[in-house]
Formats: sequence, structure tokens, C-alpha cells
Amino acid sequence: MDKGFWAHVRSISEAQKYTDRRTGGIKSLDAVAIVAAFKKLRLSSDHLVHLGQLTQLGYKLCEYFHYRADVLDNFVRPRLMDAKQAETVYNELKVQLQPQLTATMNKQSGEMKKVAYLTGIVNMIVESIVGVDGFNSNPGQLTTFTHNAMPLRALSRRVDGALPGVVNPVAIWEIKEYYYTTTFGSRVADGVYETLLDGMELEEMREHENRHVEHMLALDAHFTWWVQGRSYLCRIIDMLHMGYVNEVLFGYEVVERLPSLVQEWVTLLQAKTDYEPQIRGDDEAAKMLP
Repeated sequence: MDKGFWAHVRSISEAQKYTDRRTGGIKSLDAVAIVAAFKKLRLSSDHLVHLGQLTQLGYKLCEYFHYRADVLDNFVRPRLMDAKQAETVYNELKVQLQPQLTATMNKQSGEMKKVAYLTGIVNMIVESIVGVDGFNSNPGQLTTFTHNAMPLRALSRRVDGALPGVVNPVAIWEIKEYYYTTTFGSRVADGVYETLLDGMELEEMREHENRHVEHMLALDAHFTWWVQGRSYLCRIIDMLHMGYVNEVLFGYEVVERLPSLVQEWVTLLQAKTDYEPQIRGDDEAAKMLP
């Protein structure tokens, strides 16, 4: 849908709130709620509800609000893991896949300093398909896109992984795991908007340079995202359908979906290698950039 549609989604969601405190679930808004939201915003809702009936746009909005509530309540919620569940999945995959890559640790201290389980799960799955040298699991530089051995675009911030590397990747990803966070603070909220920033920069490059890269977000921690941050999960579903991220994998969905997703990236990489042999030269030149 166009950006006007998403302006409606954001405005109505802000006015009516994202979650139902009585049920603990996500609100599925109807015509009455939409009219109430626009009344609160001091805006006319005639283009959405006319003579008590939903217009085509009003109907689409109600459809979307129902979809968003349903997918979060019934698909996302049961897949979000706590630290103990994530540790179990991580250990099972480690035995099964025998990764060579050293485990990444989280940024906590003391008793909470553990393996970054979701990051480890992502890395093991990607490594099992492309090999330990087939991707960059911890980029130490900005993602750069080049043309004719010159910089074309550079993202504003570093990502958590790239395939095959951070220079002219076919896929990049970010991982937001907060197993030991007790509140939904500004740091967690910033993580959502960082993904949005990356998505907007990639959209600009796609529209003006016709260069596309797959953009994935993986997140987990049932308490942080569901108990504390359900409204941000709504924002993430919105962001996904606005096209600012290609895939969002929630908790255990990484195990379910990532293997086939990586295979898709490998196919894209092969096509890129076949039809754009100059990319290798671009990569070498870009590595010399400061």
C-alpha cells in the first residue's frame, strides 16, 4: 500500500493504542474504533466510514488491523522464546551442526553473561549452508555498495551479518535479542528504529540506483517483546509490510524459516556472480576505502 495508507495505520494505532490491556492481546480495530480515533485526532473520518458503512479504504484498514492482531497473537507470540528455551535450541543445533565459528557472547556482565543464543542460532544455520567463510558474522565496517570500483552508497550503521560480505552483499541482517532485559527501555526501542533507518536507506538506493539487497531482522525474548513491547511488535509488522525489511523472523521461526531463506540468498548470489562479474573487482577496491 502507499505511504498514505500507512499514515492512517500509524495515526489510528496511536490514537486507539496498539494493545488491549484487558485481554493482553493486540487490538483488532473496527469502524467504530476508526471513527473514534479520527474524532480524537480532530480529523474527518468520512473517507473511511460514510453513512455508517466502511469505504474501500476503511475496509482495507480494518482488514489490516485484524491481520496484524491475528499474526501477532497466534503466530508470533508462541514462537518467542525465553533464555532457557533459546539455550536449549542453541545447544541442540550445536550438536547437530558442529559449527566452526566461535560463539558470540552477549553484552551483559556477571551471571547474565552468556552466549548470544539467537545470534549463535543464526550463525550456525547460515554457516551450515554457505560455510564458515561464506558470510561475515560480525562486520567491523559499514555496509558499502560500489559501482565501477567507486563507492555508490554506504549505510549509516553497521549490521550484524552480511552474505557474502559487507561490500556489495546480496543479504544483510540484524539481530535483536534481549533475554535478560527487564524493561522495554530506550535502547530496545532504538533497535526498532535502527532497522527502519537501514530500510529507508536501502529503499532510496533501490529507487534511485536500482540496486537491491535482502534485509532481514531476527528478534527474540518473550518477556521483552511480548510482555513489555507488544506495541513495538505492531510497529515491526507495519515496517515489514511497508517494505523497509524483507523478512522478520520471530524467535523459533529462525529455525523454521532461515535455512530456506539462506538458500534463496545463495541463488541470488549465484545469479549476481553469473551476470555481474565486475562485482569482484568492486569488492577489492571497496576494501581499500577508509
